[in-house]
Amino acid sequence: MSKQLAALTEIESTGAANAIGRAVMSALGRPADFLRVTARRVTETGHRVNVIAGDDPTKARIAHSFFVTTDADGNLTGSAPPIVRRY
Repeated sequence: MSKQLAALTEIESTGAANAIGRAVMSALGRPADFLRVTARRVTETGHRVNVIAGDDPTKARIAHSFFVTTDADGNLTGSAPPIVRRY
């Protein structure tokens, strides 16, 4: 794989990860002590999404963790555990 193609793939996956993180946060709500959300691609259509919270970064914890699946357009199609609005 060329360096340009690798860089483009990374940019596309970062954009997809950001969109997936936003979709999870939209469904879940935002914890009062929210710090960030991370989404990592683990399979072709699966991502591990962690919602990180804490009073400050030195006390950060994973408040919620989901394995989500997406369709070809990047829309969420499933989640384990199910995402339930909490905030």
